[in-house]
Amino acid sequence: MVVDKVESSRKKVWPAQGFLAGRKALVTGGARRLGRHLARALAEQGADIVLHYNQSDFEAHATADELRSRGVQVVLLQTDLVDSFMAEDLVYRASEAMDKPLDILINNASQYGHGSAQTTSANTWDDFQNVNVRAPFIMAQTLFEVLGDEGRGDVINLNDFRSLRAASDDFAYNMSKWGLHGLTRNLALALAPRLRVNELALGAVLPPSPSSGDYKHTTRDEIPIGRIVTPAEVCSAMLFLLANEAMTGQIMNLDGGQSLKC
Repeated sequence: MVVDKVESSRKKVWPAQGFLAGRKALVTGGARRLGRHLARALAEQGADIVLHYNQSDFEAHATADELRSRGVQVVLLQTDLVDSFMAEDLVYRASEAMDKPLDILINNASQYGHGSAQTTSANTWDDFQNVNVRAPFIMAQTLFEVLGDEGRGDVINLNDFRSLRAASDDFAYNMSKWGLHGLTRNLALALAPRLRVNELALGAVLPPSPSSGDYKHTTRDEIPIGRIVTPAEVCSAMLFLLANEAMTGQIMNLDGGQSLKC
């Protein structure tokens, strides 16, 4: 009897397949690369998807077609998140398109670039802050509003494992990611219990795309586990955060141990 009770409790830790059925998720930067994997994982668990993109029109439509084949509702919305009004409007438009308030926000869209403290201009600083910090804040704030007093939802911010490491390179990018980490922690406290806000801090996951220019390559020797993290592992962590209602304000490192060397 004791064994039966233990086994029964274990089964309740992870929800059954389709545990996100009926939920409405907005994935920013969801047309391609990691965003596409995240959107697919949500759809596989039954969530309807609002797929945000900026310039990746062809990829967005291809991803939408794939997700619809899984039997979920998919809406495509194009927005440049550098504009604060458009970031706010995106949540309203997404909820209107779904005929129901969103209750999952995956802040995956991000801007990356090199530059030292000495060479970073005010405009460059603003560009990184606007996309990497201000847009996630405004969208979480707006989601809190549209959910209403009785609504409950989840925000997951995609961050960099370097968000808590001082560095002199990639200055504006690194500072924006420090800001995103602080945003996660503070919003989790400020918006509870209506919203749970958590964070995934990533190391190397996918090789740089050809359009990423001088994006730094990470060698396997730099990663303690000897390989890059897979998109499937990131998706599994995202689903874990969505399934575990006890977690808020938490950062999960998926970096193969890179943060241990900081």
